[in-house]
Amino acid sequence: MQAGVIDATVLRPHAEQEYAGELARLAEHDDRPRPPGWRLSPWAVTTYLLGGTLPDGSQISPKYIGPRRLMEVAVATLATDRALLLLGVPGTAKTWVSEHLAAAVSGDSTLLVQGTAGTAEEAVRYGWNYARLLAEGPSERALVESPLMRAMRTGAVARIEELTRMPSDVQDTLITILSEKTLPVPELNTEVQARKGFTVIATANDRDRGVNELSSALRRRFNTVVLPLPDTVDDEVDIVARRVDQLGTALELPDAPAGLEEIRRVVTVFRELRGGLTSDGRTKLKSPSGTLSTAEAISVITSGLALAAHFGDGVLRAADVAGGIVGAVVQDPVSDRVVWQEYLETVVRERPEWLDFYRACREVS
Repeated sequence: MQAGVIDATVLRPHAEQEYAGELARLAEHDDRPRPPGWRLSPWAVTTYLLGGTLPDGSQISPKYIGPRRLMEVAVATLATDRALLLLGVPGTAKTWVSEHLAAAVSGDSTLLVQGTAGTAEEAVRYGWNYARLLAEGPSERALVESPLMRAMRTGAVARIEELTRMPSDVQDTLITILSEKTLPVPELNTEVQARKGFTVIATANDRDRGVNELSSALRRRFNTVVLPLPDTVDDEVDIVARRVDQLGTALELPDAPAGLEEIRRVVTVFRELRGGLTSDGRTKLKSPSGTLSTAEAISVITSGLALAAHFGDGVLRAADVAGGIVGAVVQDPVSDRVVWQEYLETVVRERPEWLDFYRACREVS
């Protein structure tokens, strides 16, 4: 599929397709210097991420709501010979930011390696078509390029998701690529040299199990930007509301008001429980085992909208989000249930304006 052409049957278009109009308008008004191989200048990439108004009055929607300086540092890193590591707890938009950075810089966010405990070295370097390898021996036709190799050949951005979930020996195959900007292919007595514009954006978090720490040699080859949780309730409510609206449109959910009151309640519950303190600072709370991230709040609200649209009166109410929020909080059926019940009885019950929410949660708990 060509960039900018959206197939209506696709559930989630790539960023460069969904926001092709904004990227094109930015390119038209972008008269600032562009690093070699970039489609936009660093200023335009940052504007694409954070939103803004162009000289002709057209609006660029914000893709990331947070400190501007963090995005400026991330974009500036990509303009150097350093790779970028986006670090943060789950749900801080690391994947979202990496995709939009790749879309704005090189127009292609699909050169992706998903890190897991089973990720093999071939996923980072290259593999072989074994039928051709047996028939012809090592040859260019038998070579299967990894996303990183394709990015090196074309001068594009390669993305690595959950870098610390990959085995340490697989992680370290990146060292030569990042330091020498070359990928040796000894079987063919050749190498692939990176074209200008090539870089790597990796994401990682240290809250999940199964984490493999980066070696010091590999960590030195990344500039690290830590993406924080939203500073305020208002910021987080804004993020959730925007993303829920986008998802509702993409999923073609029946029209239903987003319900800012319910969004604010879900966000407040998540922030209080993960912070271990009520919003007024008066009551200390036990925190559950889960992360209760912004991404999980988005999921709870989206599921609630689907319930309201298909099984309710089309208006998002407490009963529509209660099941999702209990499921998000109670990850461990023993310890988390105790945490949730204490929060429900000591905090939620004492808020008169939350009586409907208290009853709905009691019913599903």
